[in-house]
Amino acid sequence: MDFQPGGRESRPMGNSCRTSGEEKILAVIGLGNPGKEYENTRHNAGFQVVDRLIRRYGIGMQERKFRASWGSGAAEGRKILFAKPLTYMNRSGEAVGEIISYFDIPCEQVLVIHDDLDLPFARIRIARKGGAGGHRGIQSIIDQLGSINFPRIKIGIGRPKHGEPIESFVLQPPYSEDREQFEKMYTQAEEGARAVLSTCLATAMNDFNKREDEP
Repeated sequence: MDFQPGGRESRPMGNSCRTSGEEKILAVIGLGNPGKEYENTRHNAGFQVVDRLIRRYGIGMQERKFRASWGSGAAEGRKILFAKPLTYMNRSGEAVGEIISYFDIPCEQVLVIHDDLDLPFARIRIARKGGAGGHRGIQSIIDQLGSINFPRIKIGIGRPKHGEPIESFVLQPPYSEDREQFEKMYTQAEEGARAVLSTCLATAMNDFNKREDEP
């Protein structure tokens, strides 16, 4: 199924969030902050995974029309849109809303990849929907779409070890002793995204989450 530009920026976002059953994912959004100073921080886990995906699939990215770095191309046998909002984390929903409204993509077919403080460190979880759990980027998307019904890949970044404020912790690079594990975690999240794209959400959740839960 190919998405096509709809030119419907003025249409209320809630209308695009219609039930789509097990239709395949059409867009993959990674969350983070633009700029070199944020490039390798914990909060940019979503950007890191999307960067891996676009390299794997050879997707060319652009920064025109929308407030995002975005591009589309063949991935797992069909056309997929990839995007990284450039509106900064707390306003991620503004860019996401613009993109999926224009291309008329139901929110149930938009996979969002993001860091998660409440998930144990180095764990990956695929979820069908859910609240923000204190994540301001996810809250911004929920506010813009008027729905919690968009799938996610959550990347467990753990909690501060040295009493740092959460606001500082997420905007810092991983601890030196954790960097190798972060790279492995990003690779696992990429594998999870590929599993979602190559099958369907239910199958990927059953297979991938079960594997993650094994000791």
